[in-house]
Amino acid sequence: MVKLNNGYVPETIDEALAIMKEQEVKPYGGGTDLMIDEKRDSTYLFLHKVSELKMITEDSDYIRIGAEATFTDIEESDITPQILKDAMSHLAGPAIRNFGTIGGNIGNGSAKADSVLILFATDSLMVLRSTDSERTIYVKDFYKGRKQLDLEKGELITEVLIPKKYLNNYYYKKIGARDALAISRMGFAALLYEENGIIKHIATAFGAVEPIIIRRPEIDAMLIGKTIAEAKALKNDYLKAYDDAINPSAGRVSKEYRKNVCMNLLKDFLKENGI
Repeated sequence: MVKLNNGYVPETIDEALAIMKEQEVKPYGGGTDLMIDEKRDSTYLFLHKVSELKMITEDSDYIRIGAEATFTDIEESDITPQILKDAMSHLAGPAIRNFGTIGGNIGNGSAKADSVLILFATDSLMVLRSTDSERTIYVKDFYKGRKQLDLEKGELITEVLIPKKYLNNYYYKKIGARDALAISRMGFAALLYEENGIIKHIATAFGAVEPIIIRRPEIDAMLIGKTIAEAKALKNDYLKAYDDAINPSAGRVSKEYRKNVCMNLLKDFLKENGI
């Protein structure tokens, strides 16, 4: 471990967690979000030398992405699901993708985070570790409000777990002023899995609309267990449920615009799947 004037540079997770237990530090991955508005007198925990946090692996159930994996690492990995690769390719420019990390994107607490939209749609989990404990929770449960996170003192985001089921048939769109360099005005991601003519799984997520990414499994459940024909018959009820549920917050882009975009993308996703 190296001590700097403005922070610490650990080389292992255990070193990082020990520092977090004893010191008031801010975890620093690529710094692409922190550099925008951080105070110069902050004390940082620089994580770029912790190789354990950079790994991208898989087991029988999950694709496992270390919190320090950069957006470029994720996009170039053979293990990464294509839906997340697509999101990475539309995230900022090459310089940001080379430094920005998925852990930092999650920890920033923004509903505009491109990677987090995909993690909501895929019902991904995250691992939170401290010197005394380890928790695995759903990403959607980590967010309590804008910039409000379920992160206890001394805890560090160490890993993201993406379930390997249902990933092949997906829909992803990012709406921005430019293709990649823009912060999302609206983002939408969805999965649909059909087996023997029956919809076994459907999941939708809307980003940059409300303070937290919108993921409403109770509405998506309306179509689970139905044939495509039965889903078509329920389509209007399904769309109305989302129309009632989506309540855009104030922002640079009008609420009406974002609501219309949400509904149009949802309709297009259904149409692409024959509903």
